[in-house]
Amino acid sequence: MNREILRIALPAIIANITIPLLGLIDTGIAGHLGSTVFIGAMAVGSMMFSLVYWNFSFLRMGTSGITAQAYGAGNKEAAFHTLYRVSALALMIAIALIALQYPIQWIALKIIGPSEEVASFARSYFYIVVWGAPAMLIMMGIKGWFLGMQDSTRPMMISIMVNVLDIMICLFAVFVLHKGFIGIAIGTLAAEYLGLVFSIILLRLRYGKELKETALMGIINFADIKRLFRVNSDIFFRSVMMLGVTLTFMAIGARSGNLVLAVNSLIMQLFLLYSYFMDGFGFAGEALAGRFTGAEDNQRLAKCIKYLFGWGAAVMVLFAALYLCASRQIFTLLTNEMPVITLAMDYRFWTAAIPIAGMAAFIWDGIYIGLTATRGMLLASLMGCSTFFAIYFIPIGAMSNSRLWAAFIAYLLMRGAVQTVIYLLRRERLIGQPKERA
Repeated sequence: MNREILRIALPAIIANITIPLLGLIDTGIAGHLGSTVFIGAMAVGSMMFSLVYWNFSFLRMGTSGITAQAYGAGNKEAAFHTLYRVSALALMIAIALIALQYPIQWIALKIIGPSEEVASFARSYFYIVVWGAPAMLIMMGIKGWFLGMQDSTRPMMISIMVNVLDIMICLFAVFVLHKGFIGIAIGTLAAEYLGLVFSIILLRLRYGKELKETALMGIINFADIKRLFRVNSDIFFRSVMMLGVTLTFMAIGARSGNLVLAVNSLIMQLFLLYSYFMDGFGFAGEALAGRFTGAEDNQRLAKCIKYLFGWGAAVMVLFAALYLCASRQIFTLLTNEMPVITLAMDYRFWTAAIPIAGMAAFIWDGIYIGLTATRGMLLASLMGCSTFFAIYFIPIGAMSNSRLWAAFIAYLLMRGAVQTVIYLLRRERLIGQPKERA
C-alpha cells in the first residue's frame, strides 16, 4: 500500500510544489522591484484569479474521482467520455469568464479593497492573464483525468513545464525586456497556452488510439452528466465558501495597510507551499480511493485511508518544525524589505501552526473526492467557514491581525474535525457501500 500511495503521491508532490514555488518566485520578483506596493499587487492579482479559478476547481477534483471509479470498474470508455465532457465544460466556462472580465475585476477589487495604487497594478495584471482562462481550465480537467487514470506523472510533467516556462518568461520580460510588474503577467499568459499544447501532446501520445475510437455519441448520457454535475455542484459550493474565507482574510489585511498586507501575503505563500505538498497525498487518496471504490475492494480502501494519515502526520511534523525554526531565513528569501521581515517574525508561531491545523482536512479532501462523497466535504467547509467568521467578527476584544490568524487556524481545524466525525459516524456507508453518496 505504501508503494501504491508513493507511486501517485511523489509525482503529485513534485507537480504541486512547483505551483507555490512559482507563487514564491513571482512574489520574490515583485518584492525586488523596489516597493511593497508590488508585493501587495501580486497578492491581490493572484487573489482575483482565486475568485475565478477556485470556484471551478471541480473541473479537476470532480473529474479525478469519477474517472478513478470508472478505471477501477474497468470501464475505460466511460473514463474517456468524462474527459470529453469536462473539456467542453471548461471551454464554455472560460468563454464566459473572458466575456465578463470587466465586472469580475470590479467586483473582486471591491471585495478585497486594496489601496488605489495596489489596485491599479492588480487590474493591469488581471486584464492580461484572464485571456489564459481557456488554457488554464482545460488543463485542470486534463490533469484531473490523468490522476483518475492512476497517472500522476503526466500531470507532474504538465505542471513543471508550465511553471518553468512561466518563471523563465517572467524573468526575461521583467529584467531583460524591462516590462516591470506587467512582465509577470506576460509570462503567466504565455506559459498557460504553451502548457495546454503540451498537455494535448501527452494525451495523444498515450491515449490517441483509444480517444479516436471512443464513440462520441456516448458523451451525451444524461445519467452520467447528472452525476458529473451532482458531484461538481458540491465541490463548487465548497469552493465558494473557502474562497469567501480567503477573500475576507486578504481584504482585512489589505485594509490594515500595505505592510500588513505584505506580511500576510508572505505567510499565505507558505500556507500554499504546505497545502500543495500535502495535496500530493490527497491526490493519492483521490486516485486510490476512487479506484478501490470502483473495484469494490473495501479492505484495501480502508487500509489506504489508514496509511494516508500516517504519511500526512509525517509531513505535518516536518513543515511545522521548518516554519518554526527557519522562519527568518524563509522570510529573508522572499523579500529584502526589513519592515516586512521584522513584522512577519511576530507571526512565526501562527505560521508553524498551519501544518498542524490543516493536515486532516487535506487528507480527508482527497479521500472524499475519490469516494465521490462530496456532500461531506461541503458540510465540513460550511462548519469551518462559520467558525472563521464567528471567531473574527464576534464582538469581544480588539480586532487584530493575530485574531485574524487565530480564526484562520480554527477554520482549518474545524474542516478536518468535521470530516473525521462524518467518517466515524458513517464509516459503514462510506466504506461498506462505497458507491452510495454520503
